[in-house]
Amino acid sequence: MCRNIRVLNNFEPPATEDEIEAAAMQYVRKVSGMTRPSQANQAAFDAAVAAVAAATRELLGSLVTQSPPRDRKIEAAKAKARAAERYGTRAE
Repeated sequence: MCRNIRVLNNFEPPATEDEIEAAAMQYVRKVSGMTRPSQANQAAFDAAVAAVAAATRELLGSLVTQSPPRDRKIEAAKAKARAAERYGTRAE
């Protein structure tokens, strides 16, 4: 599950709210061990996702870097090439 969490810092344009929420959801799913909580646990699950998303927004807002912003398309192409090498498929 956690390999779906992507680096969100130092991109142009900055991380979107959807990306932050998706990363928070993946983290909470991994830690809780469940992809869909029961009704009894739904409120706790949702509160945890909201707390992790808030902490992520705060972290991303306070980080300082000297390197230039990364380009999403270039980073996606690099990841695709690594996957092709790792799994033996061809990169397109």
